[in-house]
Amino acid sequence: MAESINFSHYSVLLGESVDALSPEKGGTYADLTLGGGGHSLEILKRMNKNGRLIAFDQDKDAIAASKLRLCDYIDRVTFVNENFSNFASVLDDLGIDAIDGAVIDLGVSSYQLDTPERGFSYMHDAPLDMRMNKDASMSAYDVVNTYTTDTLKKIIYEYGEEKFAPRIAAKITAARQSKPIETTFELVDIIRSAMPDGGRGGEKHPAKRTFQAIRIEVNKELDVIKPAIYAVVDALKPGGRLAVITFHSLEDRLVKNLFAELARPCTCPPDFPVCVCGKKPTVKPVTHKPVLPSAHELEENSRSRSAKLRIIEKI
Repeated sequence: MAESINFSHYSVLLGESVDALSPEKGGTYADLTLGGGGHSLEILKRMNKNGRLIAFDQDKDAIAASKLRLCDYIDRVTFVNENFSNFASVLDDLGIDAIDGAVIDLGVSSYQLDTPERGFSYMHDAPLDMRMNKDASMSAYDVVNTYTTDTLKKIIYEYGEEKFAPRIAAKITAARQSKPIETTFELVDIIRSAMPDGGRGGEKHPAKRTFQAIRIEVNKELDVIKPAIYAVVDALKPGGRLAVITFHSLEDRLVKNLFAELARPCTCPPDFPVCVCGKKPTVKPVTHKPVLPSAHELEENSRSRSAKLRIIEKI
């Protein structure tokens, strides 16, 4: 039941991102990652009575909890229980031609991290799951127990930026020969055993990077960012803005490069005498460097330390 769900999530860079959207002007806005509803609530508080918010989340728990949190504004919200990769088709279904602004917060919610049975955290013993959409067919169990050593190594190295990826992948595939790896703590122990010092020392938990990598693979997190941003930019009205909050270097690099591509004019080789590509920029950057959390925010929420906010405006 929704009443039993404590879907908490500290909304990182909340003021900075909503300020950029200026929802008090009214219009139609989209929160592509509803989560605990923090950004949506702030948008709705500032929005005039003629405004409309389209709120996406693939997690049914997030939708249920946010319906309670946003109850005072429920007549202005359309909840969509879909991955934001379906943004364009949902707008078509709703008969919406254009929007005035959108926010995407790519962080994992505190609820998902802190609810042991969801299997996201290396700090709680739980079944290996990590699905943001609990109806999805593939879980962390499947990745850990069925992927080849080479595929695991690639995922852990590329998505987790883990230098010990070859050792960790080899240990995982060796351990599952005797029995399936079923819980988060079983996986943590295997990861520790692959570390030269047994995972001791350093500021970061030895399993942090590997868990991040597996979570990204399970939810195809990087795959959906680019098409979703293209779809949002296509739907924005001139002057409309998109604010994107990232939490690790892979996401930020992807968003930074995509924003630069959308803002770039002619892409012809420099030795061409005239432009033949005809490309025109579709957006302009509002932030030339990422906005980082304030010292006050870092004191309140240490999880915001890696957050970066980038904003673009439709031309």
